[in-house]
Amino acid sequence: MINDVAPLQLGKYNRLQVIKELDFGLYLDGFEGEEILIPRVYVPEGTEIGQFLDVFIYRDSEDRLIATTLKPFATVGEFAYLKVKDVSKLGVFLDWGLMKDLFVPFGEQLSKMAVGRSYLVYIYIDEETQRIVASAKIDKFLPEVDPIFNERDEVELLPYEYTELGIKALINKCKIGVIYKNEVFRNVNLGEFTIGYIKKIRDDGKIDLALGKIGFDRIDNVKQVILSSLHAQKGFLPYNDKTDAEVIYRNLQMSKKDFKKAIGGLYKDKVISIQDNGIYIIQSE
Repeated sequence: MINDVAPLQLGKYNRLQVIKELDFGLYLDGFEGEEILIPRVYVPEGTEIGQFLDVFIYRDSEDRLIATTLKPFATVGEFAYLKVKDVSKLGVFLDWGLMKDLFVPFGEQLSKMAVGRSYLVYIYIDEETQRIVASAKIDKFLPEVDPIFNERDEVELLPYEYTELGIKALINKCKIGVIYKNEVFRNVNLGEFTIGYIKKIRDDGKIDLALGKIGFDRIDNVKQVILSSLHAQKGFLPYNDKTDAEVIYRNLQMSKKDFKKAIGGLYKDKVISIQDNGIYIIQSE
């Protein structure tokens, strides 16, 4: 969101007025006498003195405040799934969409971060250096008081790490949960937001997640998937309760358990017939 008022916010978007023009760029009014350069390459065509520009403010390699119209993948105060571009003696550098990469000190890494791999990090301003940096130690940036969730709640998930149990995901940008690997029945891309559901809240506060709706709501959704597939395949699917679970997962992206419950319900409702070679639709919705 653009900030229309002072003070200047480092690592975020600001709306600043053009006050001076030079060959290599424009100077913007950064408040309290501060003039901030926006290099010529980032200046929108036709910009004139007196106009306001919406810009992102960061520091260059010499710690000078710089403005750009480029948009980073995330700003200060946000979580982001970013790829490591380079390693130095002091830490690693992440690609976050700007000319200057985002620094993660070694002390802010959970484990050694490798070039080419992506990690979930939190972006913040280091109080000592006043530089924009990132940390992979996610837990210390989550709220001290656990957010209130209820089982079956629909939530926004950011999957970010495969583990022996399954996939760790950030819930509503404020809590970590796990999608167990035996319950992953569709493709999950790390770093891409997706909708999920609170499956179980454990006594220790840990949260189990699901990618599909819980209980009867989930089975209703599975029924709709099966019916849509039947209509798309002229009323026949070559699967029944004897079909291998891997085949059902690969073609319908659901568990065999849910498939059996769904076709059982559709059969009971006289919507489909179940034959040795598959299922047939016998009435339209």
